[in-house]
Amino acid sequence: MSSVIALRRAALVPVAVAGVLLLTHTHAQAQWWKRAPVDFEECADAAEKAATKAEKTAALADCNAKFAGRRKPGGGYSYYDFLQDRTFDIAGPNPTPEEQKKIDAAYAAYLAKERRSNEAAQAMARQQREQQERQVQQLQQVALRTDVERVPVPVERPKLQQTVGQRKGATCTKGSFSCEWPRLSEGLNDLKKLFNPTPTKPAKKS
Repeated sequence: MSSVIALRRAALVPVAVAGVLLLTHTHAQAQWWKRAPVDFEECADAAEKAATKAEKTAALADCNAKFAGRRKPGGGYSYYDFLQDRTFDIAGPNPTPEEQKKIDAAYAAYLAKERRSNEAAQAMARQQREQQERQVQQLQQVALRTDVERVPVPVERPKLQQTVGQRKGATCTKGSFSCEWPRLSEGLNDLKKLFNPTPTKPAKKS
């Protein structure tokens, strides 16, 4: 009885060893197939093997989230910053902290340049607007002057009327010719009437 048990144990040992070896080999193969991808391209290749379209889309999105860099044909990787619309060379599939600092510094410089460009554009637009306003004001002033010139200017009254007014007792400077002439003229007229009386008209015969 004891010998039978010993034989059975002896027979089970090789089977157990074979089972352990088989499990170890299978586990090693599973570990090889489940090895994490090293960059985006390798991750995308694995995603292409997904069973369904939804799984493929989800796998590619996961690849984009894990790897920011893309392989370059000559070696190394490149990182595209869509905020700057610019590509940076990086050593690995993701930027290192030092590389990320350089990218952030470049983005700060990019923002400063954009701000200066916007300020210059606003200043130029403001100057153009002010120039247009000045031109409009100049045109309005020219139009106003033209309208004023078209208004008829009152004609000055003849100086003869002023002389008549002086004859009627208007004030004048004493001793001036303009003031004395009306009186002299009246005196001459009286003398003419004295020496040349107006002939009387003959009476009509009935």
